[in-house]
Amino acid sequence: MTFEDRKKNYKSLILISIVVLLLLILSTIAFGAANITLEDSLNIILSKIPILKRFSNMQNISSAHAAILLNIRLPRILLSCIVGMGLSIVGAVYQGIFNNPMADPYVLGISSGAALGAAIAIVFHVESMFLGISGVAFSAFLFSILTTLVVYNIARVGNKAPTVNLLLAGVAVSFFLSSLISIIMILNRNELDKIVFWTMGSLSAANWKQVIFLFVVTVPLFLVMLFFSRDINIILLGDDSAKSLGINVELVKKIMLLISSVLIASIVSVSGIIGFVGLIIPHIVKLLIGSDHRILIPFSAIIGACFMLLSDTLARTLLAPTEIPVGAITSLFGAPYFIYLLYKTKKRVL
Repeated sequence: MTFEDRKKNYKSLILISIVVLLLLILSTIAFGAANITLEDSLNIILSKIPILKRFSNMQNISSAHAAILLNIRLPRILLSCIVGMGLSIVGAVYQGIFNNPMADPYVLGISSGAALGAAIAIVFHVESMFLGISGVAFSAFLFSILTTLVVYNIARVGNKAPTVNLLLAGVAVSFFLSSLISIIMILNRNELDKIVFWTMGSLSAANWKQVIFLFVVTVPLFLVMLFFSRDINIILLGDDSAKSLGINVELVKKIMLLISSVLIASIVSVSGIIGFVGLIIPHIVKLLIGSDHRILIPFSAIIGACFMLLSDTLARTLLAPTEIPVGAITSLFGAPYFIYLLYKTKKRVL
């Protein structure tokens, strides 16, 4: 099969995946504690689209149901898709530039930094808003960025930051910050539940401001990652080989680390720590279409959005009206699948 044939197949698969994602969005919008049918949900959405408004029928739909769907359910569904997309593409990029299948979005300690920032904000009751973002979210974002800078400067040797140094520095800083979080939790038992719930990840507070904020951050950074996807493919051959082919390896890694850190910090600030998405999804996509990052990154984005949407739907409906942290759901599915992948790999090696 020629490259052009493969390209056509990939375009068809991406189109099919997008259609599947849209169908999932339309189907999951009817699930929740409030009994809103799929037909009513579609009518409510159509009523807000100027071109399609005349096709909607709002006669038997209560204003309460319309408010629940438009202000609670729909922003949460869209936010879950964007979060899944962001975690998955960063996981794919990190596994490429670090040339490490175990790399995930939190490998540089960003999650621990965010958790520390959130814990401090929760303990000191920082409720003020900054550009529409809560004090806890802003504190988590700020500490995520600071953690990345600390890890990079610890790992840096001259103008370079070797991969091994980055990974080791990330692990060390992560453990240190986790110990600080534990001390904060012990000294502030009254806030223990809030801190634990935040660290397990949740989209229960989703709103349109968060959706717009994360969309504005994610889409441009996604396009930048796509632009550098060919360079990431070459880096997989090894740094020396990549340099001989004219790739400025250190510059590419710095750009990818920078934009990935900003993206993950933004995601964690609104969703908390959601594990396994950025680790598992790139592996699943590689099994389906291979490891070419020109295809891997967009596919990871779509499949990650689907996985996150399904996980969050289960989180909000399984024990409704009780909320399950979505991080618990993603880990529940992600961990066994990852063990299965390791088992298959082990058998192949033997």
